[in-house]
Amino acid sequence: MKLNIRGKNMNVSAAVTQRIERKTERMSRYLPQDTEMHVTMKQEKNGRRVVELTVPLGDNVILRSEASEQDNLFLAIDQALAKMEKQIHRHRTKLSKRLRDDAFTPEAPEFIEEEVAEEDHKVVRHKQFTTRPMAVEEAMMQMELLGHDFFVFVNSDTERTNVLYLRKDGDYGLMEPEA
Repeated sequence: MKLNIRGKNMNVSAAVTQRIERKTERMSRYLPQDTEMHVTMKQEKNGRRVVELTVPLGDNVILRSEASEQDNLFLAIDQALAKMEKQIHRHRTKLSKRLRDDAFTPEAPEFIEEEVAEEDHKVVRHKQFTTRPMAVEEAMMQMELLGHDFFVFVNSDTERTNVLYLRKDGDYGLMEPEA
């Protein structure tokens, strides 16, 4: 696998390059040898480190992952590589299923479009919880204490169910339903 490592608003040290090379060795056995992986690391004004991985494959397939961490580049690299590894496995599984299903079927005429079967998604977990009225600031504190990306609560000002969520830029978003 060929690596293309570059940094925006930051210098890429030898330690960072070595870590990326060491971690991508595992992935290279799942991809063709001439595959390129583009690694872009950037530091934003608020100190957040963002790592973007892009692997262009043949047949118009591009695998991409992104992870960001506040002040910890190595953790962001590990998270982005873990996401990329999952995508590579998912892509290889889809390819092998397609090859097995279509191995002995004749080709369809060009004027008939084939529908691509999507994987059926299902609910794998059902959770019930009680909500109590609270202010938005208290909901933010509860969400931080729990370590979740979102929090459902009853807004004490409007007496309606709201969803508080963590945005990629580190700020919060609030969803309020309309009547």
